Amino acid sequence: MSDNESRPVVVGVDGSAAARAALEWAVQDARRRGCRVDAVHAWYAYYGGIVGPLPAEVWLELSPEALTAAHERVLAEAVKGVEDASGVEIRQVLVEGDARTVLARASEDAELLVVGSRGRGAVAGIVLGSVSSYCVHHASCPVVVIREPKVERQEEGAAGAVPLTPGPLL
Repeated sequence: MSDNESRPVVVGVDGSAAARAALEWAVQDARRRGCRVDAVHAWYAYYGGIVGPLPAEVWLELSPEALTAAHERVLAEAVKGVEDASGVEIRQVLVEGDARTVLARASEDAELLVVGSRGRGAVAGIVLGSVSSYCVHHASCPVVVIREPKVERQEEGAAGAVPLTPGPLL
């Protein structure tokens, strides 16, 4: 990257509410900094879990071309709306690979790395791994972690709420 070119704000997007909040935050920060946003969507196809024969239609859906096209749609949908309203250049970056290492690598040329966190909890975080935790420990630039927006719950007995039942009555 040349000295004249500003470094981007990199944000990980995956279609989740946490990633959407991270993208919106990254765009606001990039506007203040006067730089672009690189919206990075990483994907990885793991074929090791497939056991037994599959119909040809399924194999076609699992082809590298079909998977790439599906993830291109996820990325395009993730930035949809934010891109038009922000006035900030958002570059869509699709990379095949583990999200943790892809984002850590992208941070090498970034001003800032922004990631969302779904906050699954300690056990799920250990089992599934935490992209945000990995990025905090391995990124080459400052990292901002945006928590998933909380969904407001209706009060009990509120209009339109489904009544709770003790289960099937025998």
